[in-house]
Amino acid sequence: MPESFAVPEGLEHPDFRLRKLTEDLTRSDYEAVMATRQRLRAHSPNGWPRIGFTLEENRADLIRHETEFDARIAFAYSVLAPATDEVIGCVYIKPSSSADAEVYLWMREKEHTAGMTPELFVTVQAWLSRCWPFATIDFVRREYYPLV
Repeated sequence: MPESFAVPEGLEHPDFRLRKLTEDLTRSDYEAVMATRQRLRAHSPNGWPRIGFTLEENRADLIRHETEFDARIAFAYSVLAPATDEVIGCVYIKPSSSADAEVYLWMREKEHTAGMTPELFVTVQAWLSRCWPFATIDFVRREYYPLV
C-alpha cells in the first residue's frame, strides 16, 4: 500500500465495529475462533485452526497480522461487538495475484447463525469501495457467506 494512502483505522456500524487486529485482543479473538472452529476449518484451504490450536499459537498469529498491518502489507481487522471489545469476527485484506486485493471475513458462530455475516459482507464491500484504493477485489471463500 502506498505511503500516501491513509489506512482506515476502522469502521463503525450499529451492529459491530472494525478495529485493527492487535495482540491485546488475543484471548477474545481465541474464544471467537474456538467457538467457530468447525466452520472456519471447513472453509479454510489449510484446515485452520488446526485441531489442538492453542492460545499461544493464536497470539503468534495476531502478532504476525499486526506486524503486516504496520508494514502496510496486509490489513487484519477485528470485528467487535458494538458496546464491548468482544471479538465476534475478523476481516482480512491481503495482496492478491488476480485482483487489487483479496478479502476474507468471518463471524463467530453465534452471530453467523443469527444472520449477521451477510450484513458484515455488504458493509465491508461498501467500505472497501468508499475508503480503499482498490478497483478489483477478490472475496475469497464466498461459500462461507452464501446468503449474499
